[in-house]
Amino acid sequence: MEFGVDEAGKGPVLGSMFAAAIRASRAELPDGIGDSKRLTMQRREDLAARLRENPNVEIGVAEITPEQIDAGNMNELVVSAHAKAADAVVQAGDAGLCDAGDVDADRFGSRVEARISTSVAVDAVHRADESDALVGAASIIAKSEREAHVDSLRDRFGEIGSGYPSDQTTRAFLSRYFGEHGEFPSPTRRSWATCDSIRASAEQTDFGDF
Repeated sequence: MEFGVDEAGKGPVLGSMFAAAIRASRAELPDGIGDSKRLTMQRREDLAARLRENPNVEIGVAEITPEQIDAGNMNELVVSAHAKAADAVVQAGDAGLCDAGDVDADRFGSRVEARISTSVAVDAVHRADESDALVGAASIIAKSEREAHVDSLRDRFGEIGSGYPSDQTTRAFLSRYFGEHGEFPSPTRRSWATCDSIRASAEQTDFGDF
């Protein structure tokens, strides 16, 4: 059997990264599978629901928390996430494809393969989420898991934006929270440069007030 793996949420300053693996016959995949970034939210969630509801589609998910990200190396963590997601569904003799998370796609595939506890063959290709339906399906699930996670953070903290450093709503939330509490909320990747700039800005403000 074949499987595909992809991750979502590598770049945000807020929240976890998620990887997903899809193990299925390609005939079981719904029409319209593609890179999740190119789909509307409604279309992506519809496809994610159809994948989850199909008993012939096996799904593995791995979450990498902000704490793990701050303590680790992102290249290693992406490899680990792909391997953990795949490990949840693969069987001996399977062959899989990952969306390469390394400039050297072959190296990435080899590293993921070495981390999976079952004997499988793993290849990796850049932008495989756009060219391979199984990886595209994994991309949809990973993005859906990430969005559900962000929704849970909104329930806790209010409007936080997308969680990405380029999102001004996210930056405003973090700046406000840091100003009120003197620290960042627990789901923050505190090692990100975004946090350094917010700290520096707060320190300048405090010095000016003094």
